Amino acid sequence: MAADVPPHTRTPLELALLRLQEVVTRARLPLPLPEAAAQQAAAGQIGFQLDDYVLPRLASIDAPVLTVVGGSTGAGKSTLVNSLVRHRVTEPGVIRPTTRAPVLVHHPDDAHWFADDRVLPGLARSTGSGRRARDLQLVPLAAVPQGLAILDAPDVDSVVSENRQLAAQLLDAADLWLFVTSAARYADAVPWDYLAAAAERSAAVAVVLDRVPPRAMRDVPPHLGQMMSERGLAESPLFAVPEVAVDAEGLLPDAAVAPIRGWLTALAQDRSRRAAVVQQTLDGAVGSLVARTPAIARAADEQAEALDQLRAEVDRSYAEAVRTVGVQTEDGTLLRGEVLARWHDFVGTGEFFRALEAKVGWLRDRVVSAIKGEPSGARDLKVAVESGLESLLVQEADAAAERAESSWQSTAAGRDVLGRTPADLSHSSTELRLRAEQMIRDWQGAVLALVADEGMTKRSRARFLAFGVNGVGVALMILVFAHTGGLVGAEVGVAGGTAILAQRVLEAVFGDQAVRRLAETAKGELDARVQALMAEELLRYHALLDGLGVDAGLGPALREAASEVDAARAVLPTGASSNALRGAEEVPALTVGPRTDSLDSGDDVVDAELVEPDLTRELR
Repeated sequence: MAADVPPHTRTPLELALLRLQEVVTRARLPLPLPEAAAQQAAAGQIGFQLDDYVLPRLASIDAPVLTVVGGSTGAGKSTLVNSLVRHRVTEPGVIRPTTRAPVLVHHPDDAHWFADDRVLPGLARSTGSGRRARDLQLVPLAAVPQGLAILDAPDVDSVVSENRQLAAQLLDAADLWLFVTSAARYADAVPWDYLAAAAERSAAVAVVLDRVPPRAMRDVPPHLGQMMSERGLAESPLFAVPEVAVDAEGLLPDAAVAPIRGWLTALAQDRSRRAAVVQQTLDGAVGSLVARTPAIARAADEQAEALDQLRAEVDRSYAEAVRTVGVQTEDGTLLRGEVLARWHDFVGTGEFFRALEAKVGWLRDRVVSAIKGEPSGARDLKVAVESGLESLLVQEADAAAERAESSWQSTAAGRDVLGRTPADLSHSSTELRLRAEQMIRDWQGAVLALVADEGMTKRSRARFLAFGVNGVGVALMILVFAHTGGLVGAEVGVAGGTAILAQRVLEAVFGDQAVRRLAETAKGELDARVQALMAEELLRYHALLDGLGVDAGLGPALREAASEVDAARAVLPTGASSNALRGAEEVPALTVGPRTDSLDSGDDVVDAELVEPDLTRELR
């Protein structure tokens, strides 16, 4: 296998292909976007072809030509293989009439090429009858010329999907396709899909038209030849096998398959022609990989863009929640209801507000005497602040979740992502309230620590000790909440008065400059903790998106890898066993001269016929 080759022996082309293999295995296109499913399948096909054919063939360029016999159900593939080697390699009980497991027949001296995983590494090897459906049965047979291997594949149109997938995989691993169809089904769509794919990547193909009624030999093979010419297979040989009875061993008469056997034998015995077949198919396969990669890259870009859009939508939703909380924790919104009542209880009665402007000095003395030490009302005020702030956080988190879920529901990609989790993302998480409670307690603790550190300076220690940590701390919390930019009417007076009172209390302890700095620091602490809390909620959505496994850098990486492969195709590998893709113009092309046997419409035709598609007449 290519991966077992020491790195220093690898050619630039192999290194580039290994890089493409590494990148293409990262392809994840889970969102239901246009072309996503098709390009995900294409990425898998590229991976299979690199594993099963391109890299193993480059590492073992002198291995026998692997001829895969594939085609439609009932076309007679197994009978053809048996008849070519004059031996029943598909005995009943070993392989069922509709081939489900592949059989590879080779010359005994070529056994070492197929015993390990250098060829078709994804299939386990078997040499007996007790194998599993996907085991590759190896049959050494002297009737097969050295330098050639024949593989009997499952039906390309099997009703069993696993059979179809295996047939496609084996055809992708072939140096030469021997495609078998019948006179009754040669125009069916499925075989032509495979032949079109072969033509698109310039694979070496020969077509066998099986079970042709003798009197239809003049019409049906030429018609198929014309179809081949029109679909890019004009250079591919076409063999017509007449409909004849098999013998007791289930084999066709030797004359019916002799032209095919002779052509394969001549190919096997001519090293230059074998090299031409390998080079044609290998170069076509590599070119196909390069040609198909940009479409996968575009699909990867679209996936990344869709995920970025989904991520941006939820980010905006929770950013709005953070912004709203930030505004409402400084515009006086929280200084209503229970918080305001507890603040009044804490500093005294409403007369403080009425006398505030006229008697600030007297008020400060009154406040000092009222809350000296550890005032009992501070604890109630802290609880009220905690409750009000918690309600605000839960309310805004719920609103953010509703916005995020609604935005995702508006697109197919978003609905697909939402469908991947049983969780209800239209509401905040069940843990939010507990986390919010803890966050608020932590912030209050940080505020108390902040004022404690500030209060222990020589300048303010005496007054700070007179007011107490809790008294100064709750005053600072009130000041943080009491900026009045968002209030109107009577609320301005209430919140404004509250803020002035809190500010006067704090200035009595720290001075006006220190108070501004403490308020800014406390507000910054609160905003940061709110942002962290909302970010935890946001992680639910990000975790879903991250779990899709989409690689944002996959598109550019695929383009770069394909470009490296394309550039390396122009570099001829060195060494006698590495004459692979370029510079092989001196190798004869894969062509066979037309047979000149005359056909008498009055006689039963027994011999197979070789029909050159480019020499067939146009049928009207």
